[in-house]
Amino acid sequence: MKNSVLKSLLIFVVMSLLNAQFSEWILYFLKERSDGVAMVPIGVLVECLIVTVISFITILIFRKNYDSVLKMAVLFEIIYIITLMISGTNPLQYFFNKGDAEFLALFLYINSLIVLFILFLFDLLYSKIILSKSRN
Repeated sequence: MKNSVLKSLLIFVVMSLLNAQFSEWILYFLKERSDGVAMVPIGVLVECLIVTVISFITILIFRKNYDSVLKMAVLFEIIYIITLMISGTNPLQYFFNKGDAEFLALFLYINSLIVLFILFLFDLLYSKIILSKSRN
């Protein structure tokens, strides 16, 4: 995909949906599912959409600097983790107080790193395929 603006938008939407889906899967491991906990994936999706808008505006302003998939994914990841910190989600609280909310907070951070790793693997695989096609 040559157009960096469309590519960045696609990356941000994929990362947003993966973060929301992974938070939904984490809810299956929790014992107690109250109304507040059940709404977490929607909250994650809304937060990711806000991060997508902020990241997209950043890409539009600094278009020349963000030319690779990894740079865009890392930008999204940094802004997402900052917004998690601002919202009061503490990943280390689980080690002091073992509860469902603390477990969910820890895995919101772990899920975001897993999403970044998945995008890294897809970028690596895509670059290997393109490199092998260019050699032939």
